[in-house]
Amino acid sequence: MNWKEKISKELVDFKGRVGVAIEIENERYEFHSEEVFPSASVIKVPILMECLKQSEHGNIDVDEFIKITERTGGSGVIQALSTNLSLTIKDLMTLMITVSDNTATNMLIDFVGMDPINRTMEELGLHTTRLQRKMMDFAAKEKGLDNVTSPSDMVKCLKIIHEGDFLSANSRRMALDILHFQQFHDKLLAMIDTDRVFTANKTGSLPNVENDCAILKVGSKTAYVAILTDKLSDPYEARQVISRIGKHIYDEITRKAEAT
Repeated sequence: MNWKEKISKELVDFKGRVGVAIEIENERYEFHSEEVFPSASVIKVPILMECLKQSEHGNIDVDEFIKITERTGGSGVIQALSTNLSLTIKDLMTLMITVSDNTATNMLIDFVGMDPINRTMEELGLHTTRLQRKMMDFAAKEKGLDNVTSPSDMVKCLKIIHEGDFLSANSRRMALDILHFQQFHDKLLAMIDTDRVFTANKTGSLPNVENDCAILKVGSKTAYVAILTDKLSDPYEARQVISRIGKHIYDEITRKAEAT
């Protein structure tokens, strides 16, 4: 059974809605890859990209210190830190990705602007990705405004970060470094040996939503993967399926790397 057949088998009895996009070298696997899903925190990857692009244009200085004047609930650590706190914009980008800090995310949205983020995503061909509200803005969500994306769009984001020309080499390196220090490994990375593979990922969760997107690299072999879900009856079971798919991808790129 090849890697695509193994992944298809994992999805047969999936309890909920799921979309998958995977690229391993010149091979692609898709399952509802163009469908739109709640992005949860994987929307923070496009926000990171816009921050880096605006820093290249001189609109923001990633080394500038910013006083923390707001605290947003949900995930993150800033809300638990000293009230007399200043962090650089790079620190905010790092916290947004590595611990999915919502305070950092909302501050960055204010700095670069929601409209520029969406405009850039459209220009990059990410036609299903929309940032329509800040983190923890439940009033906006009740009005039907949510952050959305598709597995295909998230794989495009990862490829742009890793090998595209949208960002400079220095910005791509910074993005990969930040994504590499991601602290949540309970989905795509849960069953793989992270000492043998370079990983760069971003997870996202909401009630009955479990998402993850990742770059996996062994030697010269690279895999891009995005798995988005919603309407889950059992989020724990969904995370287990995502973890097994991550293991199948890891096994395949390890096999390809060893064969070269």
